[in-house]
Amino acid sequence: MQRSLHKLRPAVVAATQARTIAMSATQTQTSTTPPISKREGDISDSFVSLSKTKRPPLPKRFLELKQSLIRGREDAVIASWGRLLRRLRSENELVAAKGPGVVPVLQFDGLEQQLPSFRGELQKRGVAVVKGVIPRDEARAYKSEIEEYVRQNPSTRAFPPEDPQVYELYWSSPQVKVRAHPNFLKAQTLLMQHLWHTSSSPDARISTSQTLAYADRLRIRQPGDARFALGPHIDGGSVERWERNGYGLGGEGCGVYEDIFAGRWEEYDPWDAAARVGAVNDNYNGLGACSMFRMFQGWLSMSRTGPREGTLMVNPLLRLATAYMLLRPFFEPVSSSSSSSSSAKLDEENWRFCGDSMTSALQGAEPGFGQELSTALHPHLDLDQTMVHMPPVEPGDFVVWHCDTIHAVDKVHTGPSDSSVLYIPICPVTEHNAKYLARQRQAFLDGTPGPDFPGGAGESEHIGRPTVDFLRRYSGVEGLRAMGLEKLEAHPQDQIGAQNVTKQANQILGL
Repeated sequence: MQRSLHKLRPAVVAATQARTIAMSATQTQTSTTPPISKREGDISDSFVSLSKTKRPPLPKRFLELKQSLIRGREDAVIASWGRLLRRLRSENELVAAKGPGVVPVLQFDGLEQQLPSFRGELQKRGVAVVKGVIPRDEARAYKSEIEEYVRQNPSTRAFPPEDPQVYELYWSSPQVKVRAHPNFLKAQTLLMQHLWHTSSSPDARISTSQTLAYADRLRIRQPGDARFALGPHIDGGSVERWERNGYGLGGEGCGVYEDIFAGRWEEYDPWDAAARVGAVNDNYNGLGACSMFRMFQGWLSMSRTGPREGTLMVNPLLRLATAYMLLRPFFEPVSSSSSSSSSAKLDEENWRFCGDSMTSALQGAEPGFGQELSTALHPHLDLDQTMVHMPPVEPGDFVVWHCDTIHAVDKVHTGPSDSSVLYIPICPVTEHNAKYLARQRQAFLDGTPGPDFPGGAGESEHIGRPTVDFLRRYSGVEGLRAMGLEKLEAHPQDQIGAQNVTKQANQILGL
């Protein structure tokens, strides 16, 4: 098919290939379990706190799951909990003292040369700002384009509907442009290759030689807004992190977090890509529950924004915070008396293994919703002090954080102007990601939301929505590959697993 396409006139090539791609996407869906269509909605449907949903206690099967995860290893887990609390106490103090200064800041110009020296700190913190990925004036202009797109299409859904801050837009011109921008693709690829690894399994079927696009939302948050007050949370599932048919499918049958559940959290490697290839992030078809493997979440800034101006906040203790969140359901306070001091309540001696009093609770985790955290449920994380703001960012700066990083947004936007970003994560090539990309590609052709997001007509009738022809005029071949519109290429230095999965991805995409 590819050879015959090149014999056609250029105007016919794009249309013919689009039809071929559409057929491929349909075949991909019908060759596997058909996905369940999602109802219409907005970002509030992804979180219990925003949707104000009251949830019943988790069913008994989660208690049985918890017991099975640590059976025979209780003593090791109890000992590891004590070591974890002691380490958290000292690290929390350092983070609180440094504030935004703890976040590594790099420059896009010379990024490849900077990454090796920043590697240790980046892997510890799980977050970074890359300055100047897109030229400032170009990035600033994106916001005006989006505002005009919304003006021309008043049916655009947003949260909250009466005073929009987060828009259910996935295919505006700026979003399509940035996902295919050569600078952006370069930054994404370098971050994957320098921070993640597959040393635990060189044959792992994953490639970081190129990134696949993931169509997410955008935010234009106005000064004074307090509605989009999304507290500390982690995307990419919630209860799935404990489930054997969730993150337990990662690695070679041991699960992504096996070291933590075995009482060896110090040996857990958050940057082992091989351990995540088979993991399942979404078992409940939640609205906005990400099913694609995103190595990093991220956003491109379209405005100048500083701390307390509607910006991102993160907990920069990746390994420690992950271990605490996963072990917290196995421990309880001896006393929670209001007369006790805060330090006494957090003291290691005031916490015990649940044992026979264990319940099904997985604090902050609910099927179909994102994982949420709080001071009440996760007191030793000291989130009131350790959730640090991003340092000041300019239009064109790229902020990234590891997919397990706890993050939030300012409760109130106290800045003088809007805080505007395009949400764009970083996704490697895997079999699962290629299958998602085939479905997302069809959504692009149709103008509907991506498969992970609330359904409905989306932008299918929007005036000015970009087409394949638009993308081809604007993008180079790497941008088209990221969108599943051109054949992926294995690099000569790729390991055998990466080469094999690239071939497999092309078959899935019909290229």
